[in-house]
Amino acid sequence: MKEQIQKRINELKEQLESGSKMIEEMEVKRTNLTYTLLRINGAIQVLEELLIKEETVNNPDKE
Repeated sequence: MKEQIQKRINELKEQLESGSKMIEEMEVKRTNLTYTLLRINGAIQVLEELLIKEETVNNPDKE
């Protein structure tokens, strides 16, 4: 009985370690994705501002 319990404890510890590593990897991926989305959002904002500026230069009477 004691051996079975110890075996189960070891299995659970391995699962815990594996799960912890997976969480760490997912957090790194989440951080990288967040930075990517921020860069995309910044690029969209810059392009929209350029578009507005170009429209203003090409159509100065519409202000």
